[in-house]
Amino acid sequence: MSVIAPPRRKRVPSVRKTSFEVDFDKLEAARKLLGTRTLTETVDAALDEVVKREQRKQLVELLFAPGVLEIDDPEVMAGAWR
Repeated sequence: MSVIAPPRRKRVPSVRKTSFEVDFDKLEAARKLLGTRTLTETVDAALDEVVKREQRKQLVELLFAPGVLEIDDPEVMAGAWR
């Protein structure tokens, strides 16, 4: 009788297994805020939030940079959809 090994799960190249210490009080607070169930889901969602926050910050900086948007140009705004 031969033993057939279960198929190996395919991993996303940027994902790898690791180990680290976790403050479970912070984890529980983050889990509730993020609506996640597991440690992995919570850490992944928290990392997503950090990346999104930085992207939002960069967008706000871009929107407030002088001359980036032509909203003070009457000709441009005359053709704007309203």
